[in-house]
Amino acid sequence: MAQLSKKEELRHHVKSHLVEIVAAVNAGLRGKNLDRLEPTLTRIASGGKLPHWYARLKVEQTLPNLDGKTIGSVIEMLLVAVPESNTFVGMSAPPLHIAPAKGVDLPDLDLGIKSPSENYCTSEPFFSAYERLLGNEHDCLVLLTDYQTAKNNPPLRLQITKFQYLRGSEIADEVLCRIAKLHRAWLLDQNQAWATKMFRFLAYVNQGDWRARQLLKIVRNMQDENAVEKCIAEIPKKFELDNVRLAKKNSLPISEDDLQAILSIRRIRPSVAAIIDAADNWVVESQRDIGRFPNENELQRLLKGPLDGKIGMSFALQWRYNFKKTFGIYQKTQADKGAVTDIADLDVDSGL
Repeated sequence: MAQLSKKEELRHHVKSHLVEIVAAVNAGLRGKNLDRLEPTLTRIASGGKLPHWYARLKVEQTLPNLDGKTIGSVIEMLLVAVPESNTFVGMSAPPLHIAPAKGVDLPDLDLGIKSPSENYCTSEPFFSAYERLLGNEHDCLVLLTDYQTAKNNPPLRLQITKFQYLRGSEIADEVLCRIAKLHRAWLLDQNQAWATKMFRFLAYVNQGDWRARQLLKIVRNMQDENAVEKCIAEIPKKFELDNVRLAKKNSLPISEDDLQAILSIRRIRPSVAAIIDAADNWVVESQRDIGRFPNENELQRLLKGPLDGKIGMSFALQWRYNFKKTFGIYQKTQADKGAVTDIADLDVDSGL
């Protein structure tokens, strides 16, 4: 086995001691054992002074009334102070810093931190649609807090209630990765261009779009001609019912062109060629110049990578990361509109 780099060694140590680290952070959030953390908190805080929330936490064992972004900063600071003053003692670890502007929260470990509350969601900068399948460059700690409950019951007493360590590739959409992995080898045996188009569709698909939602279910089943035919046979009725619902809401109807784009799959054989073309046409029409093909680096990772996403992801100007699945929660809510839900139920009503 190759020797681990210092960063890899420290990340492995964090992962293997995560229970103790979270327990120590929670103790700090209760105002306990803070004296030992003071030197690190002073070093990393703005101006070389203890952070503004520290005095109240130490004296009253509560936090000031902070917004969600500031709460995330509190947790990040404690997650630097606890390992540095305890977990890494004797390991020749460098002084740790928080630098999210560099693309990773803890650059000295190449480790990200995400701290969603009870809605299980965070928003993150959007760089490439292919992150939806490839994940992040860095591993990540996901720390679920009780902030939403705690802020409604002042004074603010915050705790981490659940936690997970995710590899970078796992910070990708679970359902879309499973579909991509299901078909990858099968498509590559026939035509790599088909595989590339499938990856592009899965990277850009938006379940808030009616045609995309139907195509996603067809793509999921495209190795099974009977399942594809069944999906397509159900679509005209679905088209009628969804337009009735839209009419009741005085909303614009689904275009007849969207229906015909799907029904046209029946006219071409092999059906996989028609499905791939229909999915790719949706990307071209809906995303226009934005819907680019993967670059060479992304393509090689798509062809050879693990495709082992464990979260839900949707995007607009930013990624919306949904960690419900990470913690075993699979219910769909209105907040998930536009995101893929479950591989077995890809045509779940998304609010039409």
